[in-house]
Amino acid sequence: MNTETMIEVLNTLYGCYDSHPMGELTQRNPYKVLIACILSLRTKDEVSIPASERLFEHAVTPAAMVKLPVEQIEKLVYPVGFYKTKARTLVEVSRQLLEQFEGKTPDTIDALLTLKGVGRKTANLVMGLGHGIPAVCVDVHVHRICNRLGYLHTATPDETEWALRDMLPQSHWRTINTILVLHGRAICRPIGPRCNECPVAQQCEKIEVIPRRSKR
Repeated sequence: MNTETMIEVLNTLYGCYDSHPMGELTQRNPYKVLIACILSLRTKDEVSIPASERLFEHAVTPAAMVKLPVEQIEKLVYPVGFYKTKARTLVEVSRQLLEQFEGKTPDTIDALLTLKGVGRKTANLVMGLGHGIPAVCVDVHVHRICNRLGYLHTATPDETEWALRDMLPQSHWRTINTILVLHGRAICRPIGPRCNECPVAQQCEKIEVIPRRSKR
C-alpha cells in the first residue's frame, strides 16, 4: 500500500468515527491529557477514564495535585493498573512541572520526555491532543493496523512513529491515532478482526490477520 491509498483509507475512516476517547475528558488541556494518559498506560479506557474523572474533581493543575496526599490519589484512581506507582508518578510529574516549567505542560517532545513516566506515546498525545501541534502518537492499535494494512513493515511502535513521520503528510499526524484507536477497538481487533464489516477491507492487505473462529 502506498501513501496515496493510505490517505484514502484514513479519509474513509474519518467518516466512520468521532472524537478521541480522551477528548471530552481532557478538553484540550495539556496537563489533563498528560495525567489521563499516564493513568491509561496498560489500563483499559473503561477503567482509566472514570479514574481520571474522579481525580480531576480534586485536581486539574500541578499545584493542586501536589497538595493531595498520595493515599488519596491512590483511592481516587483505583483500580487502574499499578495505581500505587502511578499515584506517586502523578505527584512527581506535577512537582517537576512546578519546579522546572513554571507549572506549565511543555509543548516540545524533548521537554516532555524529561518528565517521570513519560514516553514517546504520552509525549506525542500531549502534543497533538493537548497542544494541537502535529505529532504522531503510536500505540498498539496504530502500530498493528498500519502493518496489517500493508502500509508499513515495522517491528515496534517507535519504528512505526518514525516511519509515519517520514511517509505520512503532517495534516494526518494528529488524527491518525484517534481514528485507528477507535477502528482497532471496533473492527480491526488483534485477533478475530471483523473484516466483513470493515469499510476499508478492499484496500487492506490483511497482513498476518488471524481469522475469527466460527461458532459451532
